[in-house]
Amino acid sequence: MSGASQLTLVVAVDANNGIGIDNKMPWHLPEDFAHFKRVTLGKPVIMGRKTFDSIGRVLPGRRNIVVTRSADWSHDGAERAASLDAAIAMLDGAPASIIGGAQIFGGAMDIADAMIVTHIDHTFDCDTFFPPIDAAVWRETARDTHHSEAGGFDYAFVTYARRGAAQ
Repeated sequence: MSGASQLTLVVAVDANNGIGIDNKMPWHLPEDFAHFKRVTLGKPVIMGRKTFDSIGRVLPGRRNIVVTRSADWSHDGAERAASLDAAIAMLDGAPASIIGGAQIFGGAMDIADAMIVTHIDHTFDCDTFFPPIDAAVWRETARDTHHSEAGGFDYAFVTYARRGAAQ
């Protein structure tokens, strides 16, 4: 393996760190979909099987790696990894975006180098949550604030870097 991969968590959260309900996104924010595409296009994406199922298809223009313990799982255009560690090993040092869900985010939070978080200034009914962002571990490096006319709420694209990360 050639060096460690640059791992970036990419997620949208509501005001309570909610990320989903019943394996679906509880909001419709086209601007976030476009942002997600911009930041992940051309890079491998790592996701859990439930996240893959909720998307319903392979994300085009990206290497799709799906983490599942089900040895017989397969889908055209996607690669299966038995664990998050196995998925990262498959990268062979290439940078990647980790796109969910909650279990994958929880396992990746301690090893990720950066996070790109869409903070939605609204509370939705959620049953799945992103881990708290610890200010002692993460520092905000960029913030781009917007307003959704359709949704009637503010949101911001925020980039975080791990504090004290060896470069």
